[in-house]
Amino acid sequence: MTKAPAPAELKALRERFADAISDVMQTAELIAANIDKFPSFTRETEYISLGGGDGEFPLYDGDICSSDTGLTPDKNYRKMTNEHVVPHSTAKHSSVNRSSIMVGALSRCNNNADKLNETGMKAAGIMGYEAPNFSPFFMNVCQIVECAHLLEEMIGWTDQLLEMELKEERYDGKSRAGSGVGTTEVPRGILYHEYTYDDNGTVTDANCVIPTCQNCANVEDDMRKLVPELLEADRTQDEITFALEMLVRAYDPCISCSAHLLDVEFVG
Repeated sequence: MTKAPAPAELKALRERFADAISDVMQTAELIAANIDKFPSFTRETEYISLGGGDGEFPLYDGDICSSDTGLTPDKNYRKMTNEHVVPHSTAKHSSVNRSSIMVGALSRCNNNADKLNETGMKAAGIMGYEAPNFSPFFMNVCQIVECAHLLEEMIGWTDQLLEMELKEERYDGKSRAGSGVGTTEVPRGILYHEYTYDDNGTVTDANCVIPTCQNCANVEDDMRKLVPELLEADRTQDEITFALEMLVRAYDPCISCSAHLLDVEFVG
């Protein structure tokens, strides 16, 4: 933020947050009314997200959490991504304890369902989400759960800010050499940043591991299980294409628009 918000601005934001709760609940009801149209597909995988922390649903604080092995400090992020090159793709793949991992809203909710507030739990109940859930198509359901949860949280945070005397401060410290790792949750999943600086404040080394790449191997593993199920169900070529595009978009990757280029061809 470039300036401290005025009380009037905070009050206006608070009203928008409160009004949005009914919109999110209506969205949850719309999804619930169409939940029977979700593909009946499940595949258990390893779910990676932030976890632990101070009891709040972790988005900025906490350790790296694996549904398989529990918590580990963010300094171990390279072991928790294990990026590696695969012959068939220009994107690196990630794996930890299984052949692939999932990051994103479903992973966050599966690992931290007990930290959802009343509004988040209400949205989850409307749509029938219970942790753990092994359907990748419930990624979108959990995104709505998080929206509901965060609206309640933002109202509380805004109330706290209104009670504070906000001051604009400027950092005048001197640059010094060092390195550090930052771990945070973004909409698509857990994001890792590591930077090294010299005494002049110049970045000499940087490493970013983004959620889209972390999910690539898991999308492929889902397809390996889903395609035979679609063939066994005698789906048409168009139906198979549609189902696979739905799967890719459930992950909401940066490459989702390119799913239009998905070609399904029957051979042999």
